[in-house]
Amino acid sequence: MILDSFFNAEFDQHLEVARASKAVLGEAFKRLTEVSTSALKAGHKLVFFGNGGSAADAQHLATELTVRYITNRPAIAAIALTTDSSALTAIGNDLGFEHLFSRQIEALGRAGDVAIAITTSGKSPNILKALAMARQIGMVPAALTGKGGGDLHGLADPMLIVPSDVTARIQEMHITIGHAICELLEERLTAA
Repeated sequence: MILDSFFNAEFDQHLEVARASKAVLGEAFKRLTEVSTSALKAGHKLVFFGNGGSAADAQHLATELTVRYITNRPAIAAIALTTDSSALTAIGNDLGFEHLFSRQIEALGRAGDVAIAITTSGKSPNILKALAMARQIGMVPAALTGKGGGDLHGLADPMLIVPSDVTARIQEMHITIGHAICELLEERLTAA
């Protein structure tokens, strides 16, 4: 009985956060897909990054775009800043973990690219520095976050704030939103 209650409670909480996200995130989702579509059509790229589970989501979404999401089509320019172990360890060791993503954005980002931070809390120093660098060099600084947005207010726009304080539920919405973005970009960029 206890396992049944736990299982049902997890799904009930997931559905509650999904409904709340659907109710409040539509406009920000529209803005993120519009700036991403415009950037990609102009020859720019999407740059994803995050820590822990969000790092895995960054890699996942970048791969869906560079390879395929649903249909076979030309590659879509997207990278994750979480995959180069040499850069990650050198930056962490030589410059400090807080520079993990800002240094890569400084090297690889270009004006017109879209920097998409994925962070459940919105408080990680390396995320904040990366978005500040993105803004400084003329990238669009965007974020998928939760917990009220943390310290991202005024730094990331567009910003999709999942209305939850539970990390697992925020991450579940991030991947749902990310998949929706991938599908929409695939459709928009391959339409005749």
